[in-house]
Amino acid sequence: MSKSISYVMVTPYTIAKSRTGGVISRLLSQADLELVGAQMITPDQAICDEYAAILRRQNYPNDITLLADYVEQKMGPSGGRKHRSLLLLFRGEDAFTKLGNICGHLHPQNANVDTLSGETIRDTYADLITTPEDPSIVTYFEPAVLTPRSQKDADEDFRLFSKFLKGQENIIRNVVYPDPSQIEQTLVIIKPDNWTHPSSKPGTIIDMFSRTGLRIIGLKVHRFSLSQAMEFYGPVEDALKEKLAPVYGKKAKTLLEQEFDIQLDETAEKALTEIVGSTYARDQFRRIVKYMSGSRPENCPRDEINSPGHVMCLILFYEGVNAIKKIRDVLGPTDPLKAPSGTVRREFGSNVMENTAHASDSRESVEREQRIVKIHENSLQDIINGHLK
Repeated sequence: MSKSISYVMVTPYTIAKSRTGGVISRLLSQADLELVGAQMITPDQAICDEYAAILRRQNYPNDITLLADYVEQKMGPSGGRKHRSLLLLFRGEDAFTKLGNICGHLHPQNANVDTLSGETIRDTYADLITTPEDPSIVTYFEPAVLTPRSQKDADEDFRLFSKFLKGQENIIRNVVYPDPSQIEQTLVIIKPDNWTHPSSKPGTIIDMFSRTGLRIIGLKVHRFSLSQAMEFYGPVEDALKEKLAPVYGKKAKTLLEQEFDIQLDETAEKALTEIVGSTYARDQFRRIVKYMSGSRPENCPRDEINSPGHVMCLILFYEGVNAIKKIRDVLGPTDPLKAPSGTVRREFGSNVMENTAHASDSRESVEREQRIVKIHENSLQDIINGHLK
């Protein structure tokens, strides 16, 4: 069976309640599908009306009217403000069926609450409450996610999404703060070691960051090119040389003295620091670049240095009061072994290099890093258009 692309739309209520990480955990860990695109969007009423009309035309079971009404009435703007939804694209064999099974069906909550198992996303996060006297009368409905029931339906929806996404920014600006001077933005990267196999880790990391109370205002799947990785981690190269070169220069001196039974002077140690220590530090920098892009600088053809790399990351952009410190407190120190319990790096980091996630350390770093990863751009529309062609 050939691979196809389908989607899951995470609803505004689910995002507002910080359930995004839990939803993503289920989607990533319960099916052998590849997350190929992600974008936070703020649909206007026109697109919601058109989406609802499409849903009513599609051959859904009894929940079609509920879903269409929800899209019309709850996903569009209210109180003069647009609301965040999250569009996730997955690629794989029979993608729409697998996503549909993970998302699950809608069940009247008060019809028989003991029959709910929490097995699907909707079992866990959705609500469908009816009156005891008449189950056909719905008093409250929240589907948590929307996903198509067939590839034909997915493609029809994709044509609408593509039209809407044209010209849309990747960063959401739907809140006016009483004191904007108190608001910070910060960038988080969920690094490649979280994506080597289907895992709940990326979603769990997002869930851990949600306890900061910050808002996700931008999100994208990203593959660092070699040139991006080298620029992004450029400041680390000098820091590694300063920190590691003297240590390994001294170690080289000790080993030579032991091997040849000689005493080396300070001049020799300085030379070894420059030759051996600096070479070691440079190699560590290249290892970081390979970790983030999939290629070592000396092995990548020159005509490919600006091409997307071989490994993926998920980049998130957070906003709120004291955002930089809040995120870094949850992230933990660079060395996972020194990180406090309950931090992201303590829970999931392997070592100083593969420490599971990155977060900006200052406002200046935020400005620099968002420019390098082009946080204002998102390839989701291009992926949809490529699929439709």
